[in-house]
Amino acid sequence: MITYLTRAAAAATLALASLAVTAPAHAGGDTPAGLLTLPGAVAALPVAEEAQNDTYSRDFFRHWNRGLNLTDACSTRGEVLISEAVEAPVVGANCALTGGAWWSYYDEAEVRSASGLDIDHMVPLKEAWGSGAWEWTAERREAYANDQNAAVSLIAVTARSNRAKADKDPAQWMPPAPSARCRYATEWTATKLRWNLSVDPAEAGALQALAAECPDAIVQFEPAE
Repeated sequence: MITYLTRAAAAATLALASLAVTAPAHAGGDTPAGLLTLPGAVAALPVAEEAQNDTYSRDFFRHWNRGLNLTDACSTRGEVLISEAVEAPVVGANCALTGGAWWSYYDEAEVRSASGLDIDHMVPLKEAWGSGAWEWTAERREAYANDQNAAVSLIAVTARSNRAKADKDPAQWMPPAPSARCRYATEWTATKLRWNLSVDPAEAGALQALAAECPDAIVQFEPAE
């Protein structure tokens, strides 16, 4: 068995931060990559009604592929769990994780078993589909579903919070922990900008209200490749 080194220090910092770190951007749009306050980032989001929701299937997004490290036995899910651990798990055969600890910032919960965690797509797959991903190639949808190149795209959280969120946007669901609100708003906005996804009018209104609540929160973004 091997004990993997993790980005524990980075994960601990993220747990306390109210900004989106390394959050990317408006692919192919007019918004320059860089830093914006949350109000500016929300203003850069394209607003449009959602489309093609009745055609969505989770099967359109191939997820939990072989991840970034093709030489390990871990899928994207396993790699995210390892990288987000605040206490490193032991990684066994077939990426079985033993021990370790994680911080679920949605509900301010410490989790000491990987089985108690889900990997949340910050912008859920169905939400992405209706916001523009229905026009993408299968390859781009797979890249989206397994995106580890932005720290905020995939988040390890408690299974209960992820399932409560389901495919809801910020007009319909927010993390239960008050401390999570600004961070969640920046990470959601950064992910939408990164993948050039639109927001519907109700979602835009919710994000504008959050931006007024968190005017100094910072979003950093660059386009997805």
